[in-house]
Amino acid sequence: MTILLAIDTATENCSVALTNGQQYWHDQQEAPREHSQRLLGLVDQCLAEAQLSLRDIDGVVVGAGPGSFTGVRIGIAIAQGLAFSVGVPVLAVPTLTAMAYRAAQSYPNSDIIAAIDARMSEIYLARFQSDAAGQLIETLAPCVCAPTALADVSADSVAVGSAWPVYAAQLDPQRVTQQTEIRLPRALDMLQYAQLSWPRHSVEAIHLEPLYVRNEVTWKKLPGRG
Repeated sequence: MTILLAIDTATENCSVALTNGQQYWHDQQEAPREHSQRLLGLVDQCLAEAQLSLRDIDGVVVGAGPGSFTGVRIGIAIAQGLAFSVGVPVLAVPTLTAMAYRAAQSYPNSDIIAAIDARMSEIYLARFQSDAAGQLIETLAPCVCAPTALADVSADSVAVGSAWPVYAAQLDPQRVTQQTEIRLPRALDMLQYAQLSWPRHSVEAIHLEPLYVRNEVTWKKLPGRG
C-alpha cells in the first residue's frame, strides 16, 4: 500500500490530495496570494480525515507549473520541506498535464488543449492526444504564447483551462468541445496521474525542479504580479 500526498499552489487554486492506494481524500480553496497561509492546514486536515500522519506517507506529489511564479515557488518549497522532513521522494506533475489527464478520462481518443491565463495578454498552453484508455501523449510541450496561437483549433478538440473564458473573444471557445468545469488544476488529478508512474519518475527532494516556462526576469519587471 503506497501512501502519497499531493499539493498544488501554481494557480489561484490551493489544493491537497491524499491516497492510501484504495481511497482518496482531497480539499481545495481558491485563495489567491494566501497559499502559504492555507496549504499546511489543508494538509493536516486531509491527514486527519485519513487517520494518518505525515510520517506514514511514502512520497509527495507537487504541481510543478506553469502558473503564478510565486505560487509555483511556494508549492515546490513546501513539497521539498515535507519530503525532507520524513525522508521520502517527490514527483512533479505539470499543471496543464493534470487538467488534460482529468479531461482524458471522459474524452478518450481526443485532441485535448489545456490553456490557462498567464497574464500580460498571454497564455500557458500544452496539447495532448488521449488514447482509448484515457492515457496521454504530449503533442505540444508547455509553452507561453499569445491566445491567437489557438486560432486554428478544430471543432473536435477538447478545451480545458482558465484561458478559454478569459480570452473568449480571441479563442472563440464555441468552436471546440469546451470543458468549463476543468478551469484550474487540482492536486487530486496530479495524484491520480502520478500513480501511473510512481515510483519510477520520482526523485530526491533536492532535485525537484519547477516548470516556470516564462522566465523569472519577466515576473520581476511586474510588481504585484504573482
